[in-house]
Amino acid sequence: MNLSHSVLGVTFDNPTVLASGIMGITAASWRLVAENGAGGITTKSLWPQEHQGNRNPVIISTEHWTLNAVGVPDAGPEKAREEIGDYLKEHPTPLIANIIGLSADEFAAIAGMIAPLKPDFIEVNLSTPTFLKLRGKLFAEDESESAAILKAVKKEIGGIPLFAKLTPNVPAIGEIAKACVDAGADGITAINTVGPGMAIDLRSRMPILSTHKGGLSGPALKTIAVRCVAEIYESTAGKVPIIGTGGVYTGEDAIEMMLAGATLVGIGTAVGERGIDVFKKVCDEMQLWCTNEGVWDVKDLIGGMHKELLARGMKGTAMSHAPSRS
Repeated sequence: MNLSHSVLGVTFDNPTVLASGIMGITAASWRLVAENGAGGITTKSLWPQEHQGNRNPVIISTEHWTLNAVGVPDAGPEKAREEIGDYLKEHPTPLIANIIGLSADEFAAIAGMIAPLKPDFIEVNLSTPTFLKLRGKLFAEDESESAAILKAVKKEIGGIPLFAKLTPNVPAIGEIAKACVDAGADGITAINTVGPGMAIDLRSRMPILSTHKGGLSGPALKTIAVRCVAEIYESTAGKVPIIGTGGVYTGEDAIEMMLAGATLVGIGTAVGERGIDVFKKVCDEMQLWCTNEGVWDVKDLIGGMHKELLARGMKGTAMSHAPSRS
């Protein structure tokens, strides 16, 4: 079974990718993740200036879900450049630099600082729930705002492939994705956390997180992520790569994400649940499933659900977005 494939000219030994925000702080942590089987690495979000996160407690987790309100802390661009430069000296796996800002100018500024280091991809974080606190809305809720940011970043990064990271908290994520591609995105990352959600301590009767609310990730997110990836694949006619992320814990989860249309599969919360070697475990599980099902090349999985629907003469998944009344 061949798990390796090329995405926009970049070779990944397998389709698993460390999602942004998990173990993504230093070159040493990225190398550790690579040693444990990840096909690629995504950095935490990098700001154009030092950024303070939220005070503790900022994370609560159960076997079903995780809420986080970390607040996207960052030591600033000089530290980011140092760590990325260190990692890329050996370059054990492809590196995706995730960037963030509060305006198109800020996104362009950090892109201009990071691009000379030549990361393999640049991922534009249009969708962190932190934006709700800092500006009242997500960039990824608005097609024109998303497009303006991507166009500004594109001018700063030369030929480095550009991915837009989107939110599930919109009525039609496929339309947002298409607008991003039209604005110059070479690929889409989907999804960021859903919500925000809230958890309350029964004894104190107070919200557990210091910010009261936080983004929802973990197993509860997977079905939403799969649906979003499927809609994006359809809206972009399967012509751009998608990094599908959200609730992936097992090899079968990863395969389901690829059948929906993902080219690569992001893994984040599962690192805390299954260990740092979750990437190797997921790849082993993918190998076993594919061998049993007679699949010999991972690329054959991409968009498999859509091909099956077409073969059966059935409509796709990007249908009415009205909630079910059943």
